Amino acid sequence: MAKDYKSIAQAVLNAIGGDANVSHLEHCSTRLRFSIVDMGKVDKEALKKIKGVMGVVSSGNQCQVVIGNDVIEVYDELVKMGNFQGGSGKAPVSGGEKKAVGAVVLDFIVGIFQPLIPAIAGAGILKAFLSLFTLIGIMDSTGTLYTVLYNAADAALYFLPILVAVTMSTKLGCNRLVAVAAVGTLILPSITTLLGEGATLFGFTIQNIAYSYQVFPAILSVAFLYFVEKYVTKISPKPIRVFFVPMICFILVVPVTLLILGPLGYNIGQLLTTVILFLYDKLGWIAVAILAAILPFMIATGMHKALVPYAVSSITEMGSELLYMPASLAHNISEGGACLAVAVKTKDPDLRSAAISAGISGIFGITEPALYGVTLLHKRALAGVIIGSFVGGLTVGLAGLKAFVAMGPGLAGMAMFVDVENAMNIVWGFVGLGVSLGVSFIATLILYKDEQIEAPEDEKRVDAPAEAKSGNGTVVSPMEGELIPITKVNDEVFSAGILGGGMAVIPSKGELYAPADGTVDTVFDSKHAISILCDNGAELLLHVGLETVKLEGKHYYPQVKSGDKVKKGQLLMKFDLDELKKEGFDMVTPIVITNSGEFTLDTVPGGAVKVGDRVMTLAAQEG
Repeated sequence: MAKDYKSIAQAVLNAIGGDANVSHLEHCSTRLRFSIVDMGKVDKEALKKIKGVMGVVSSGNQCQVVIGNDVIEVYDELVKMGNFQGGSGKAPVSGGEKKAVGAVVLDFIVGIFQPLIPAIAGAGILKAFLSLFTLIGIMDSTGTLYTVLYNAADAALYFLPILVAVTMSTKLGCNRLVAVAAVGTLILPSITTLLGEGATLFGFTIQNIAYSYQVFPAILSVAFLYFVEKYVTKISPKPIRVFFVPMICFILVVPVTLLILGPLGYNIGQLLTTVILFLYDKLGWIAVAILAAILPFMIATGMHKALVPYAVSSITEMGSELLYMPASLAHNISEGGACLAVAVKTKDPDLRSAAISAGISGIFGITEPALYGVTLLHKRALAGVIIGSFVGGLTVGLAGLKAFVAMGPGLAGMAMFVDVENAMNIVWGFVGLGVSLGVSFIATLILYKDEQIEAPEDEKRVDAPAEAKSGNGTVVSPMEGELIPITKVNDEVFSAGILGGGMAVIPSKGELYAPADGTVDTVFDSKHAISILCDNGAELLLHVGLETVKLEGKHYYPQVKSGDKVKKGQLLMKFDLDELKKEGFDMVTPIVITNSGEFTLDTVPGGAVKVGDRVMTLAAQEG
């Protein structure tokens, strides 16, 4: 049966807060990447529950929704639904809170470098194959076809400043064409010749720098352009703004870039590469092993993106990279090996299917399905990944493996390790691949076991209540207040039934009671919500207040913990209703049956309600 990508996209859009809450949307090989205007409007729990979503990762104002191999189809549907320019191109905010400097920096790194990767990787891998073909005698390096293809591949790297100008200006929201023209000045043949001959401007000597293949000069240049354009636009008369603003931008930005920003950016790139190489020289091969072992955690938090500028700079400056890409090879393959071992060991058919698919993807360099769908969810599998990554990292570190392309290493991209000056480089690449795959597979095969908790035999023999056997049952009000239809809740995630059907209560007292017999599945870290697996099979979510996740548990006092058995009418939580209202929160409490598709719900009319009053009756659907 074909997947309903439109429904998945609509559910994601609703849970993310709508297109007005998104300042930028893009996708990578498995993830939707949202730049969020107000993180308080994002319902992460709702996102995680969407069928088709494998996981959710957020950092700062970045929210990444892991879709897997269907990401392009879901992305295409999302693009049809909104313009995703929330905040009018201004810097996103997060619920009125000031974001940490690290989160802002990471957001810019992702926004600038992530769109560059396809072009850089495609060009780099084409160069690698051309080198391989000439090495084994399939192509002649002096032939016309080789020359055309080599220059086509080289163009993406030669014009890297132009590509950076596009992504940087898009991120900042300034005029992209003016940015391209200003940065393009740096690599004009006439300017290159002028700098080579020795030029002075306003009495200062311009440093002779070849700006092609450079990243940081373009970043600084466009950043300066953003402020110049913003100020000149403000003071410029509207009738002449269309030509006056770009003209002033060219007059100010290009000379300042040539004299100050260009040399500064060039030296930043040099310094970054020097620092990484210094660490590599001091720590040697162990640095690759350590980085490979911690990559699962860096990727889970998005911090691996901080290494992308170094990798791009190293490859464009030095022609190769010997830390991040080799470590990524060991990690990526280890994810694949661990997943394949899980597929062999598990007795869960759904997990086996997911692990096989994720394992194959991991071996080919796409790790998100493995990481978010299997290994992060199973600690023993994650331990196998770490062991395989460390040993694989040691292997390629000791061999001094060099990468010549900035891309996610995997079986499909092994040509990235072709070195025309050292034929053994790619051989060691394959050795590292084999070691990582073998060690992670064996380690996971030994360590992994299904994480299932079996009920004792005597408990299994206890007769269940009649309503549990039938799947039917009554859900009573968990609090005192006013009962309303869930469609009247001022949150589309609940009112549109995205999480499931149910009712809602506007509480008059700060106490929450169990609406049915069952087991507490989750007391959320933010304490504002509790999920219960009812004895009648219903999966019930009690969400006390809207947007209260922002409080991170403040004013909430749970009386139960995950795994507790509870009886209908048992106190689950106390909360300070008055303080929550003072802080401006809507305290309506949805009572949601998240698997309501398995039941027919008979709800009662709204009105005043007390704890224990029936609010709905469930009847299990046949088949």
